[in-house]
Amino acid sequence: MVEVINVVTRRLRLGSFLGELPGAARKLAIAGLIIVGAIIVMAVFAPFIAPYDPTKMVDSPLLPPSAKHLLGTDMLGRDMFSRVVYGGRIVLWVVALATALSAVTGIPLGLLSGYYGGKTDRALSMVMDAIYAFPSLILAIALAAVLGPSPVNAAIAISVVYIPTYFRMVRGQVLQVKATPFIESARALGLPASRIMTRHILPHLLPTIMVVFSLSAADAVLTEAALSFLGLAVRPPTPDWGFDLYAAKGFIQSAPWLIMGPGVMITLLALGLALIGEGLGEKVRRTTS
Repeated sequence: MVEVINVVTRRLRLGSFLGELPGAARKLAIAGLIIVGAIIVMAVFAPFIAPYDPTKMVDSPLLPPSAKHLLGTDMLGRDMFSRVVYGGRIVLWVVALATALSAVTGIPLGLLSGYYGGKTDRALSMVMDAIYAFPSLILAIALAAVLGPSPVNAAIAISVVYIPTYFRMVRGQVLQVKATPFIESARALGLPASRIMTRHILPHLLPTIMVVFSLSAADAVLTEAALSFLGLAVRPPTPDWGFDLYAAKGFIQSAPWLIMGPGVMITLLALGLALIGEGLGEKVRRTTS
């Protein structure tokens, strides 16, 4: 485990990695980092940015945007700007946990499957193909409904959806890398399989893993919003962008400002993560072409 952490640390030095990106790809990645970084800062410093308690009535219901309430108030008189600022905390936490869980599960399974092959590969591939066959959103909804509404359960449900993505990517890469001469040499020298996978195969997969991580996180933002919209991620009055969209659906014509804040933030976060993935993906495509 320590060897894996050391490898990842050496390979993911952000400044040097961004410097290796082509010009256009670097701009995309930096733009995405700025967007995501700004949202993270907003969520972390929410108590200092939000002017009101996001769960309490502070004024009359359905007030339009003004200097006092930048995004107006909702149907219960709560400040929408404060709810948008605090809502990022739940979304970022769920997305980070879900993506991390799917990565730490899918990557080792893909390594084992691709390296050992045989019955291990067939068994794991059958399980992952069965999960992958389900429409991702429907599977996440079903799992979240069974587990019950909570941010942790929503993260677990989302993580299950993306485990096959990491598994299939890593397995395919391992099948290619393990046939190269330097891996054959490592085997001939009698190096243990764990060392070969973590020190000689995994470093070659990290750029592609970073791309998958960013793109799956972007998709997880939309999945989390869908689960919250259906009441499967948080319970009221917890501020959450997807849940606030659900609460505002009956006021689209009379109070359209209710959907603007949560909708824009969901779009921006997903866009920022997608830009990071697209920028990193350009480097991977140029490297492999």
